[in-house]
Amino acid sequence: MDQTVILKNVRPWGESATDVLIREGRIAAVGPAAATMEAQSVDGRGAILLPGLVEAHTHLDKTLYGMPWNRNSVPSNLVAKITNERNSKKRIGLDPARQSARQVALSVGHGTTHIRSHVDVDTEHGLAGVHGVMATREKYADVVDIEIVAFPQSGMLIREGTKELMDEALSLGADVVGGLDPSSMDLDPKGHLDVVFALAEKHGKPIDIHLHEPGELGIFTTRLIIERTRAHAMGGKVTISHAFCLGHNDYLAIGRLLEQLAETGIAIMTTGPADYACPPLIRTLDAGVRVCSGSDGIRDCWGPYGNADMLERAVFLGMRNDLDRDDDILRAVEVVTTGGATVLGLEGYGVKVGDVADLVLIDGETLTEAVVSRRPRPLVMKRGRVVARDGAPLFTTE
Repeated sequence: MDQTVILKNVRPWGESATDVLIREGRIAAVGPAAATMEAQSVDGRGAILLPGLVEAHTHLDKTLYGMPWNRNSVPSNLVAKITNERNSKKRIGLDPARQSARQVALSVGHGTTHIRSHVDVDTEHGLAGVHGVMATREKYADVVDIEIVAFPQSGMLIREGTKELMDEALSLGADVVGGLDPSSMDLDPKGHLDVVFALAEKHGKPIDIHLHEPGELGIFTTRLIIERTRAHAMGGKVTISHAFCLGHNDYLAIGRLLEQLAETGIAIMTTGPADYACPPLIRTLDAGVRVCSGSDGIRDCWGPYGNADMLERAVFLGMRNDLDRDDDILRAVEVVTTGGATVLGLEGYGVKVGDVADLVLIDGETLTEAVVSRRPRPLVMKRGRVVARDGAPLFTTE
């Protein structure tokens, strides 16, 4: 039987304090009159109430979190990192099920209730990552929703057999068709996009393509993706992740590209990286483009950084885009909440009556102050059930 809970003295989106009644995993009422005799009362102590944070881009299958320290001596180029990671997985004993569960616990403790994870599919490791993350998705379904992107990390066409493995992954239950640098990785943008969009059409799945390609090359590939999205009537179902090319120093060309992205409903995922040109956040949002964000890799063979805190990610977005005004910082908060929810197509997301009770409390004088302070989250709920307190998950993993 679903428990009825009343959250007392909470501030939705940092506004006036009120009470929130939760019944059968959804918000049933908001306001002082929401209290009911049968409800379990939880004192929010004036904390700010947000819908659960959305981790819209990570790699659950390959975090090294909780494993012995892995000394990184890999050159900082894409192919070297991909090759090193592919070769290292067996050597270091990376178990995708165990490691993805560890990152899930970390994410939930920080208030994340939805995760989109790109999971490697390649001819050396096959579908081991997909099977591992699927096991985690099933085991922890009560604490987080996980969306799996079948991701050809080592290339689609340059490694024969990968597209067949991608097809199998989608048949098994992967949710999204992934892609990677069609021009620079596969050296065949038409062939790469032929496969990606054909798989999406066959399985009725959306698309999320990693695009690291910079400058004019990335702009060229983006135009091809826009063209394919129109031709396949997939508006609203395609995401370009990273999109470093949108940071290219050509104001008019980028403006036209943003208009086309908005027109076709193609979303952008940006992590707000410190080391690459990246989409200008406010300009992209003002153009009407849907934007989400994510942690990307968390302490993996690529790099040692990351803690799965999406409020910290909002800070990174703010710092990378020189967002100092409170109103602009709040737009970065929207990217890691409602922006991610829109890109992932989540239904009933929010803090209104009828919304799913995927909720997080954060302490702070105002929402902006709470974000920049990044204190431990007092409470996290998944479908009305408490799953984390004071920054720690209420479940264990290996």
